[in-house]
Amino acid sequence: MNTKDRHKVLGIREITDKTYVLQVERSGFEFIPGQCVNIGLETSGINREYSSYSSVSDTKKMEFLIREVKNGAVSTALRKLKKGEYVQLDGAYGKFTLKSPADKNKKYIFIASGTGIAPFHSFALSYPNLNYKVLHGVRYENEQYDKDDYKKGSYIACISKIQKTKTENTQNSVFEGRVTDYLRANGVEKDATYYLCGNTEMINEVYDILRTEKVNGDQIFTEVFF
Repeated sequence: MNTKDRHKVLGIREITDKTYVLQVERSGFEFIPGQCVNIGLETSGINREYSSYSSVSDTKKMEFLIREVKNGAVSTALRKLKKGEYVQLDGAYGKFTLKSPADKNKKYIFIASGTGIAPFHSFALSYPNLNYKVLHGVRYENEQYDKDDYKKGSYIACISKIQKTKTENTQNSVFEGRVTDYLRANGVEKDATYYLCGNTEMINEVYDILRTEKVNGDQIFTEVFF
């Protein structure tokens, strides 16, 4: 079902100096975790695609994880919205969705770079019994967006510019390096189903690693996020 309507802004949740979460009233908007939504300003005909970041079972609000692009026509303007203002939502659409999330015997491995983790956050919140592991490639430690929302031991941050002098207690793990370094160091699970979301370079490199390790192409799903 396609929905196109005005949705009230509930707030902006700041995460880093470049990243934030836009919260809007759901108002019956229908989506499947992993799908994209077009978000636009009422004062402009310009819109951009963002994956749902919140749980499908949250009937009151929808969230979108957004990285502000310098001089961006939409991402910068959305960050300035105040509670009570409105945005236009159009969608949802896309097939970057899980085929059998209720199957506890099926193992999913989600590999993301940056805000490409958004659909995986929605998966984790929407399907609490899901058997999954997340590999999240970021530059800095503060980019582990809402890391404690994932099941204990299921989230691994692959940080390329880690500050070795800083320590932090966490229920999940940190790996120094990129997601590709992690895969080369730890190997791949050939029977798992892989979902890749993020920049093109990461997706291409991870795809090549998986295929070299004889992971069937039917077990790999990709979504270029930026």
